[in-house]
Order: sequence, then structure tokens, then C-alpha cells
Amino acid sequence: MSTCNWPLGNGQTLEFKIYGFNTRWNEVAGLYIFAYSHENYWHALYVGQTDDFSRRLACHERLDEALRKGATHIHASAVSQAANRDKWEKMLIRKLQPPMNQVSKWAWA
Repeated sequence: MSTCNWPLGNGQTLEFKIYGFNTRWNEVAGLYIFAYSHENYWHALYVGQTDDFSRRLACHERLDEALRKGATHIHASAVSQAANRDKWEKMLIRKLQPPMNQVSKWAWA
């Protein structure tokens, strides 16, 4: 199984396993990234978290959008503690700035 270490922005990384979109997911909590590879580098399109991969990723409301934007894989990391999922999701979004996580400034107007 291939892995990818994504930077948290504090000098540390978090290891994710790389899966295809046809994966059968387990009932495990964790973080996930819709990603694609370009010129030997992974690029994050969307970062999210779940308390159950099997329920969340089977019918994710942003999956079609991610595929249209070029996503080829899902990177997943099992993280059991909700506090760590919250903290690391925010850190990954801040560091990676995935386009599908960015809120338009007009959405708050």
C-alpha cells in the first residue's frame, strides 16, 4: 500500500494511505484528502474528516466535483480522537489551501 506524508505546517507531517475511488471502506474514523498527482507531486483538492469512512466516503456530496477537478485518489489516515481530527484538519487546510475547502469571501457578505 502506498503512502503520502502531508505537512501539517508546524514542521510535522501526517501519514496517509493512498486509495482508489472504488475502495470498500471500514467503519473507522479519520481524515481524508481528495488528491491528484502531477509531475510526481500530490496536490490536495479537498480535506475532510469523518467518524466513519464507510458512511462518509460511499456517497460524499463533493465527490463528483473533486473528480471533475481531477481527483484520482483518496488519501486516508485513521485518527480515532475527535479533537485530533479537528486540529489536524484545520492545520492541513491552512497549510495545503485545497481549492474545494476555500470559502468565497462573498459567502460572508
